[in-house]
Amino acid sequence: MTNPQSMTPEQKKRFKYWQTRTLVGTMFGYALFYFLRKNFSLAMPGMEADLGISKTGLGIFLTLHGLVYGCSQLINGMFADRKNARYYMSVGLLLCALANFAFGFGEDVSYWITGVHQGVPFTNYVILFMGIMWVLNGLLQGAGFPPCARLLTHWIPPRELATKMSIWNTSHTVGAGAVIILCGYIMSHMGTDLSGNADVVASIAANLHVSPDDAEGMQRVMVSAAHVGAWRWCFWIPAGIAFIGSIALFMTLRDTPTSVGLPELEGTETGSKSAASKQAQTAEAKAFIRRQVFRNPIMWILAFANFFVYTVRFAVLDWGPSLLSQSKGVSMTHAGWLVAMFEIAGTVGMLFAGWATDRWLKGRAHRTCVFCMLATAVFITLFWQLPTTTPVWVFFVVLCAAGFCIYGPQALIGIAAANQATKKAAATANGFKSLFGYLSTIVSGIGFGFVAQHFGWNYTYIVMIIMALIGMGILLLMWNAKADGYGQTEEAAEK
Repeated sequence: MTNPQSMTPEQKKRFKYWQTRTLVGTMFGYALFYFLRKNFSLAMPGMEADLGISKTGLGIFLTLHGLVYGCSQLINGMFADRKNARYYMSVGLLLCALANFAFGFGEDVSYWITGVHQGVPFTNYVILFMGIMWVLNGLLQGAGFPPCARLLTHWIPPRELATKMSIWNTSHTVGAGAVIILCGYIMSHMGTDLSGNADVVASIAANLHVSPDDAEGMQRVMVSAAHVGAWRWCFWIPAGIAFIGSIALFMTLRDTPTSVGLPELEGTETGSKSAASKQAQTAEAKAFIRRQVFRNPIMWILAFANFFVYTVRFAVLDWGPSLLSQSKGVSMTHAGWLVAMFEIAGTVGMLFAGWATDRWLKGRAHRTCVFCMLATAVFITLFWQLPTTTPVWVFFVVLCAAGFCIYGPQALIGIAAANQATKKAAATANGFKSLFGYLSTIVSGIGFGFVAQHFGWNYTYIVMIIMALIGMGILLLMWNAKADGYGQTEEAAEK
């Protein structure tokens, strides 16, 4: 491993220990952030049944959270580059846990205000309070990734970052998968059984717009009535786990190698030592971030490309079950598994894309992204053309192939941004590109819903294919860019 000032064998051993500890610690911590936002999707059926919040209202929750989260990534990134990442990440996780815990009391808050448990005023206050808590959670969620970007660029050499960052990105799947399993169990086994209460059954039927003579619909009503209030625990239990995790995170992480008496990585210097030591207090640090992020054409290319990557990814994750069941005739059970495997295959794709970038493309992550986006468009086109009579396993293979391809850019654009901005501005750079990524919820959320409702699912496939091809075209604009920006910053420092 490269290291400055020729590390002694003991220093190398300690550096490797802290590098591994940082990688594992940030993976664990970021997975817990997913515990506190992916839980919402599993709780939605219960919230609709118990509280009468419409699918449209729940969709607005998702869109607002995505937009606020994207803005928060940029804001928190700018702060994280100047603050101790260990403190920043652990405190952010703690506050997210508190917001989720409060969210679970939304029904109680509304009752305290209105004095009733149902009706329009009750529902409106529930939506208002929960909306405030969920927007607040979105703001706090931005304290997750930017500190990770700062930590990893301090502990991992640029030429190793693609491989190790791809490993780190499996935290997405670990966190999302674990909370889906946990909340699935909660929704199936917890809550209060009120299926024998005629008033509760009637209320749930009204909330779900199910007629008493609809036998299939009433079965869903009775299932919901057997687990009234289970949705609350989808927020309380993950919040409790994350609270404990925030303490563990604080005890595990260290901000930089120098904080444990080790030298900084060789080849990642971005200016004089005096400038580096005072970057948080000087105008030079702000100028550096402006130059490397906001005035850097490469960073804008990566940010715009990220918009299209996330549009395709979120389209499958958010609309996958409906799209599969309604356009391909797949059962909801199979549809759920297909979407889950799409993400799992994506994890494998991230690992392969990171390895391939370091192995064959000399760290040029943007070139790998070009090939991945083209392949994504091909596999989505193939999936679109499959007839409804196609065996489920064929749908499975083709959709997994699309997931394998799209998750490579999802990880590698962050890696490219960190390397181009250098470790002094890595958090800001990733916050900037993430802002564009979550702005995609306007298209992948409300936009895709409008297209599907008014034009049909075929046009959603066409839009996804176009989005993938546009993303590929944007990435082609930086085909000849270098793997990182450290050489450029050294030249700027000399001038």
